[in-house]
This record gives sequence, C-alpha cells and structure tokens, in this order.
Amino acid sequence: MKPVLMKRVLLAVAFSLAGFAAVANAAEAPGLPVTKAPVGAEVYIISPKDGATVGESVTVQFGLKGMGVAPVGVDKEKTGHHHLLVDVKDLPPAGQPIPKDETHLHFGGGQTETTLKLTPGIHTLQLEMGDQNHIPFDPALVSKKITIHVK
Repeated sequence: MKPVLMKRVLLAVAFSLAGFAAVANAAEAPGLPVTKAPVGAEVYIISPKDGATVGESVTVQFGLKGMGVAPVGVDKEKTGHHHLLVDVKDLPPAGQPIPKDETHLHFGGGQTETTLKLTPGIHTLQLEMGDQNHIPFDPALVSKKITIHVK
C-alpha cells in the first residue's frame, strides 16, 4: 500500500474508533436530573370515562391529587405539568424528556384540559406528569390508561 493511502486508512480507522468510544461514553453518561414524585401524588383522567363512546372532537379533563400544576421552567416543589399520551403502547423512558410529537402532547402552560380531534375508531389515553424539564417523576406519575371509542 502506498504511504499516502496507508495514512488515509489509518486516519479513517482512528476516527471510527473515536466515534465508537464517544457513543459508548454517551451511553454510560448519567441521565438528566430526576425529580422525586411527591408521596401519595396521583394523576387521573376525569373525562371521558374508560369505555366511553365520543365524537371526533373530545374534551379530555385532567385530574391531579397530592401536588400542584406549574408551567414548564418553574422549579417549585411538588409541582409538574401534564403530558397526554394518545395511542402510546409504552411509557417514555425514565430519566429522559418526554417526547413531543402527535402522540405525546405537552401541556407546559399548566393546562388541565384539552380538546382533541381524533379519527373514528378505538383510541387509548393516558396522562403522565413531567417536571419543569419534561422529565418523568421517580416513580413515574401516570394515570390508568383508558380506551375510548370515537364514532
């Protein structure tokens, strides 16, 4: 092999190994700070009720006991904000921000209800409380998952 080509190959191998080391170190890095859940705190869906048949526009009311609601960024003890999980099979991973997409809805303004537009069919709804940084509490504060039928 020519010296110039050999240097390029060695350089490529070195960068590849450095990349693998960075990924391995990131995987072992500690997660973001996690807030302990207040003892006895509970989140639940007030309405609709489990098994309800609703129209395509459905208002979901959030319930909370044992703690308060505060907007994102407010670091006040025993507070958090709601996330509504729509048709989500598995809870978001502990220690990581709750995703924000069409199935993980954030209510960082401190809202306690929303109106959804859903397609006809069967849907599941579940609430999860997040701290001021959208990180799930420890242990996770989640409601019972309910099923609704949209006509």
